[in-house]
Amino acid sequence: MAGKRNPWGKPQDGAGDGGNDGGDGGDGAPSGEGSSGGPRNPWLPGGGDGSGDRPRRSASIEDIFKNRGPEGPRRAGGGGGGPSFRLPERPGGGSWFPLAIAGIAAIYLFITSVHQVAPREQGIVTYLGGKYADTLDPGLHLTMPWPLHTVAIENVSQIRLERIPDSASEEKLILTADQNLVDLSYLVRWNINDLALYRYQLADPNDTMTEVAEAAMRAAVAEQDLDTVLTGEGRANIELNVRTNMQAVLDALESGIAVQGIEIEKTDAPQQVIEAFNDVLAARQDAERDLNEARRYEQQLLAQAQGDAAAFNNIYEEYRLAPEVTRQRLYYETMENVLAKTDKTIVETDGVATYLPLPEIRRRARESAAAQNAGGQ
Repeated sequence: MAGKRNPWGKPQDGAGDGGNDGGDGGDGAPSGEGSSGGPRNPWLPGGGDGSGDRPRRSASIEDIFKNRGPEGPRRAGGGGGGPSFRLPERPGGGSWFPLAIAGIAAIYLFITSVHQVAPREQGIVTYLGGKYADTLDPGLHLTMPWPLHTVAIENVSQIRLERIPDSASEEKLILTADQNLVDLSYLVRWNINDLALYRYQLADPNDTMTEVAEAAMRAAVAEQDLDTVLTGEGRANIELNVRTNMQAVLDALESGIAVQGIEIEKTDAPQQVIEAFNDVLAARQDAERDLNEARRYEQQLLAQAQGDAAAFNNIYEEYRLAPEVTRQRLYYETMENVLAKTDKTIVETDGVATYLPLPEIRRRARESAAAQNAGGQ
C-alpha cells in the first residue's frame, strides 16, 4: 500500500498504518528536525537551514523606510528595482526617532508658549482653561504651554455700537419733565478698557451696559420738557449727561467698559398723537417764519426812514446857505419827477401862431390809454 502524504512535510517512505517501531513515518507530527528534508512548520516563514522555526520580528520605522524605494515598498527577497530610500546615518549610530519626537515637542512648546499681543489688543491667561491667571499687555509674552495655560487675545480699542432699542420699529417711551411722553432712540459707542474686568467681573457686561444706558437716559430726559427734547435744543446736554452718568456707574461696577459717546437718533411723539404733534410743530414753524418776515420788514422801513431823514437834513443845510438857489433846484427836481410819468407837448411861442391838432392829440391819448389797459390785463 502506498504511503500516506504527511501534512507536515513530504510523503514518508515505508510508512505503514501506524504500527512501525521506527516512529518516523505515519501520521504523526513533525519531529522538529532542522534538516532541509525534514518536516516544515506551516505557521513559520521558510528560509535556509535552521531558520524555519525562528519567531517573526515586527518591522521598525527604519525598516519601513529602508524597504521603500521609488516604486513603492520592497518585498523581502524580491529583486530588481531602483535604489531604496534610506535615512542618513546618525554619527555614532542609533535611531533618529527620539530626535524627531524631541523636535515635535519643541515646536509644540514654542507655538503654545510664545504669544504676540498687538498694540490695540490685550490677552487673558487662564489656568487649565478656567481660572484667571494674568493679563497680557501689548508685546511678546511667554507662558506655560497648553493646556496648563490658555491665552485669549481680543481687540480692546475697537469701537462697538449698541442701539437702543434694538429695532427701529420698536417704541421706547420716556417721561419728560412736563409729564409728557417722547419716543426716543439712541446709539451708545463704547469699547473695552480692561479685558479682565470685562470678562470676569460681570455675568453679562453687554446687558449691564444696556440697562445702565436706559437708566441714565431716563434720568436725563426727565430734566427736560417736551418742547426742548423734540426741537433738539437740549439734545447736546442730554447726550453729555447720559455719557457722564453711564461712565460713573460702570466704573463703580468695575465693568471694564469705557463709554465713548451717546448719539440721539430720533425724538418723536408717541404714535397715537404724532399727527397732532406734527401739526403743532408746523404751526410753530409758520409762526416763526412770519415773525422773521415782520422783523425783516421792520429793518427795511427803519433803514429807509433813517436815509430820508439824513437826506432832508443835508438839504436843509444847503437851504440855510442859499435859500433861493435851493428852492429853485427843488422845484426843477419835483417837476422832473412829475412830468417824467406823463405825456407832454412842448409849445414854443416866438411870435408865431401855433396850430394844435386837438382831435389828433385826443385820439392818440385814447389809443395810449387803451393800450395801457390791455397790457395791464
